[in-house]
Amino acid sequence: MADSTIKSTTEVPKENRLGLKALDYGGGKSTLCAGCGHDAVTNQIIRAFYEMSVKAENVAKFSGIGCSSKTPAYFLSRSHGFNSVHGRMPSVATGAILANHKLIGIGISGDGDTASIGLGQFMHMVRRNIPIIYIIENNGVYGLTKGQFSATADEGSKLKSGVVNDLPPMDLCALAVELGCGFVARGFAGDPKQMVNILKASIAHSGTAVIDVISPCVTFNNHEGSTKGYTYSKEHQELLHQIGFVPSYEQIEVDYEPGTVREVTMHDGSTVLLRKLEEDYDPTNTIQAISRLHEATQAGQMLTGLIFLTPEKKSFTELLNVVDQPLYSLTADVTKPSREALDAIMQELM
Repeated sequence: MADSTIKSTTEVPKENRLGLKALDYGGGKSTLCAGCGHDAVTNQIIRAFYEMSVKAENVAKFSGIGCSSKTPAYFLSRSHGFNSVHGRMPSVATGAILANHKLIGIGISGDGDTASIGLGQFMHMVRRNIPIIYIIENNGVYGLTKGQFSATADEGSKLKSGVVNDLPPMDLCALAVELGCGFVARGFAGDPKQMVNILKASIAHSGTAVIDVISPCVTFNNHEGSTKGYTYSKEHQELLHQIGFVPSYEQIEVDYEPGTVREVTMHDGSTVLLRKLEEDYDPTNTIQAISRLHEATQAGQMLTGLIFLTPEKKSFTELLNVVDQPLYSLTADVTKPSREALDAIMQELM
């Protein structure tokens, strides 16, 4: 399969297409531990939404409970936000997005919030294909309760106390693929270039976009013996493919031969170098996606990149044939059936 490696040759512009600066997409000051992977993810979210020229007022942020669920306070301060109870964020997000499907939903969860108490909620959100960017900041431990193993902790990994995890890990990417999620990716908080492009693609996707991010906990899970720390993750990261993303504004078309390089000027004035290469991996192949995830797990590697993609899959709001006008704004004279309509319904049921 032919793909393109995209490399920017200029600095990020000082203003986006909306005339906004990157600082306009920030939030409050982080209270997380210095060096926490979650703060790196926050910065990557800010950059992605800024570069995609998303209006923050059109975004709704959701979270549950945990260190990860504090992070929506640190980005897109102009957006709507709701912090729900432990593991129940998908239900709240579903209700909000159905009430106003014009919003861009982004949910921030953790491996405990998603893979343990919220697993059922997560599975049904994916099954329904709710249009939301669902980010799992995965560090393998419960950071708020002193670092016990979570359900994603790798078998054989150690706590600082020397306790060894003897349970197999739950692979949330494999689960999402199995459930038919239309966009599944894994990233590493220490690889901002890859993460920003994954996030940009998820913003453009219609439907559930699950992004599992290995986000090291510097306090409880960044020591020797940890398989979710910075050092281990860097040494065992396996790049599935080089990822680039070009926003769909006015179409830019290029034609060049495999193995050659082409410079292209983008809408914001920056230039990118496109290098066409051959790829053996097909992200639309379900069996291949699950197989590659299992192969990486058995080899002790962390597979990163776009794992699975089916952009043509209809979202939940499309399946429900939701009217174009947001439901919250419909007045009673539109939503309330007339007496005649109710009588007709009753006659059909008799």
